[in-house]
Amino acid sequence: MRVPRIKIDSRSFAAVYHCMSRTVNSEHCLDATAKEVMRKQLWKIADFCGVQILTYALMSNHFHVLVRVPLKTEVPDAELLRRFKVLYPKPTKYQTARIEVIEEKLKRGEAGAWRKQQLALMGDVSQFMKLFKQRFAIWFNSNHGRHGPFWCERFKSVLVEGRANVLTTMAAYIDLNPVRAGLAVDPKDYRFCGYAEAVAGKQNARDGIAVVVTGESGNSLKWRDAHDAYRTRLFGAGAIERPGKASISPGALEKVMAAKGTLPIASVLRCRARYFTSGVVLGSKAFVAGHLATYKKLTDCRRRPETHPLPEITDWGDLATMRGFRKTPFG
Repeated sequence: MRVPRIKIDSRSFAAVYHCMSRTVNSEHCLDATAKEVMRKQLWKIADFCGVQILTYALMSNHFHVLVRVPLKTEVPDAELLRRFKVLYPKPTKYQTARIEVIEEKLKRGEAGAWRKQQLALMGDVSQFMKLFKQRFAIWFNSNHGRHGPFWCERFKSVLVEGRANVLTTMAAYIDLNPVRAGLAVDPKDYRFCGYAEAVAGKQNARDGIAVVVTGESGNSLKWRDAHDAYRTRLFGAGAIERPGKASISPGALEKVMAAKGTLPIASVLRCRARYFTSGVVLGSKAFVAGHLATYKKLTDCRRRPETHPLPEITDWGDLATMRGFRKTPFG
């Protein structure tokens, strides 16, 4: 049975989620062209749904996105129509005619049903991911002569506490995906991740990094200050990759854990950690504990679940997760 997804009602609070999805059979079918289309669609769907992308990483068989769903507010007709048009940058004759009909109905105040339909797709991480995955799958199948499911499963999501330490840790884990995969020594050189777009000058990407660093709106933080703070988390002192020097292997990490040793957090983030993709909730112990009651109610869990601190192999701050792992959580 599917475990109910833990989400925060955006009518009451803003929320941040790390979302991830893989292709069918984990096929490495996403080339540079497909990733570019996916990148453009990601920003486009986020604009339509009224959510903010903090960072992302598009790989050859999966993607990660850290998205902030803001507190729901009233959406005026003009803004709703603008968002709707975002989905159709090059409208067909049919789409153009439909937009004209909608405009007329809005002028007469007769577009209530249409407004309700569009608002149902906004301010919800599930609707955002559904629309994004559907539209990309349609494009890919159409352009590659294939049919049937493109994604292998429903997307994974981890509810992330909106504090700076938690956000920078999660965002760095996402942006370091190409480094872990051996595709780049520095994520700024991998064009299909949020950090690279921010370094290249895209304002929306820079705004996302600012939120990650401050845990707030980030509007008052200069890009240079936000960049320096975030890059420190990406590449801690002594943790910068150099040619000819391999990153930490899962086996080496296991030895450090067994010896109760510690490593720089930037080094640990270069290893695959299931806490960041399957931990359900990630944040301080108090934040995670606050969502356990919701989880228990959704799953009708009789056994009292507990918070799980992350292993003491680095300075995580006060990070905890809602799910422990029987198998090794790294690698």
